[in-house]
Amino acid sequence: MQAATAYAHPNIALVKYWGKSDDELNIPATPSLAITLGDLRTTSHVEESASEVVVLDGEVVNDAKLERWLELVRKQYDLPLLHIESSSDFPASSGLASSASGFAALTVAISNAFDLGLSLEDQCDWARLGSGSAARSIHGGFVALEPEEDTCRVSQVLDASAWDLSIVIAITSDRAKTTGSTAGMTASRDASPFYDGWLRATMEAFDQCLVAVRDKDFDTLARIAEASCRQMHALMLSTEPALIYWNAATLNCIEAVTGMHEDGIKVFYTIDAGSHLKAVCEADAESHVSERLSGIEGVHSVITSRIGGPARILV
Repeated sequence: MQAATAYAHPNIALVKYWGKSDDELNIPATPSLAITLGDLRTTSHVEESASEVVVLDGEVVNDAKLERWLELVRKQYDLPLLHIESSSDFPASSGLASSASGFAALTVAISNAFDLGLSLEDQCDWARLGSGSAARSIHGGFVALEPEEDTCRVSQVLDASAWDLSIVIAITSDRAKTTGSTAGMTASRDASPFYDGWLRATMEAFDQCLVAVRDKDFDTLARIAEASCRQMHALMLSTEPALIYWNAATLNCIEAVTGMHEDGIKVFYTIDAGSHLKAVCEADAESHVSERLSGIEGVHSVITSRIGGPARILV
């Protein structure tokens, strides 16, 4: 029986991606730059089966996004019915990019199990068709995703070992977000008066961020990343009806990170489509940042991670 297991790490964007230029091909409207979270992973197992079964985090599901993706793959490759099991060791549907790591791991597993011979570029393309940011999880380290005419260029800016940074994640809710990223992006594109300004600002930020990452310029990276985060959530707030992902604990964590930065600690925050805050810091500040965030009211737990590597096959 043909089978394979692969894993991939989630990634968090420092220059954000929020909006698509092509919904069918999942092509972002702007470039983005992300870091891979090496201590978090999604593991996906796939094998030939008598009937199609999908198990996500231990529960049999009917997942429309996954079904659509499999239809696309089968238009090009002769795949049998599949038994798919995928699980993440971190909260799903909460702004931690579980769909990105999930589709990246699944792409690698299917390519290996059924000898599709997908190149790294092909893997990025197929993963992106499942989740726009999944192409970044194929790679490790600092990864750039740049839209082109009918595809995206994905490249590693720095590998995982090039810059010794830590990511401290403050988990501020145990609930799945009420509006998923795909629906939220469409709403912002269609119903925010500030969408065009967001596109212009993000393109400028991406170019500046590339230089900051290559130069390992922490202070410049911090300024760009925090501004991109605030601008994305301002766009969400200006959407009608408003998309509000933060809660009181999120705001308290922002205040704490800002205070630590003012005290001379190398740390900055970023927040995706969810309430969890990610504090990126120099490695020697990890324990202090973790302790500070874990003591904030409303923070359920704290997860720490170093920058991780690419998606890989296990079996």
